[in-house]
Amino acid sequence: MEKELFNDFKKSIREMNAIRKGKMKPARVWRWDLGVKEIRDKMGVSQSRFAALIGVSVDTIQNWEQGRSVPRKAACALLMVLKHNPDAVIKAVEAERELVMGG
Repeated sequence: MEKELFNDFKKSIREMNAIRKGKMKPARVWRWDLGVKEIRDKMGVSQSRFAALIGVSVDTIQNWEQGRSVPRKAACALLMVLKHNPDAVIKAVEAERELVMGG
């Protein structure tokens, strides 16, 4: 069993290198185009307000909006909720702030 797993691992590495060199196409490509700017624009908030709302830096928002980086899974989930029900996130953030501030 270990030899079979090791051989699968070696095959995966060869495939990864071939894909990187453009000699092979990946079996699938994941793209997370959640439309961060569109979500933010729909909410009518600045990048700094949006960043504060979801707990990331303004640089992160700019990188997402300009396609230089993509949100991780937890951020994607939050962005999907913001996209479909922004009031739920705003209420949750406000409730969390009340807990932190003591009332």
